[in-house]
Amino acid sequence: MSEAAVAKRIRRAARLIVLDPLGRVLLFRYDVPGRPPFWVTVGGECDPGESFEDAARRELREETGFEAEPGPQICRMTPEFVTVEGEPVQADERFFRVHVRHTDVDISGHTELEQRLMKEHRWFTRAELSGWHEYIYPRDLAELIEKDPQP
Repeated sequence: MSEAAVAKRIRRAARLIVLDPLGRVLLFRYDVPGRPPFWVTVGGECDPGESFEDAARRELREETGFEAEPGPQICRMTPEFVTVEGEPVQADERFFRVHVRHTDVDISGHTELEQRLMKEHRWFTRAELSGWHEYIYPRDLAELIEKDPQP
C-alpha cells in the first residue's frame, strides 16, 4: 500500500498567540534531533473529548503558568507535518490570542518531552518575526497577531 493511501491521524490542537504588554509574542524553541531548530506558539494537542477552548486554557497554564481567557478563535489551520515524536499527522489547529500582564514564564508544568525538546523561550517583536534566522510557525504569525476573530 502506498504512503498516500494511508490516512493520517487528525491531530486536534489549540495554539495561543500570547502577547505581553509591549505587544511582543511568546515563542518556544524546539531542538528535535535530526531537524533544524524551530520556534512555535504556545499550545498543543487536545485531550480526548476536550474542546479547543479548554485545551487552550490548559496548554497556556501548563506551558507558561499564565491563567487567562484565550478569547475567540482567530484562525484555523490544517497543515500536514511530522510530530516531534515522528508521527505524520493531519493537523486541525485552532488559534487564539491572549494578552498577559507580565512576562514571567513558568515552565514547571512542562512534560518530560517538552523539558527535553523545548530548549528556550523568548518574547519576539513583530519586526523580529520577519527576519528571524530559524523557522517560525506559523509563517504568517505577524499577520495573525492583528487578525480579527472569526465569526
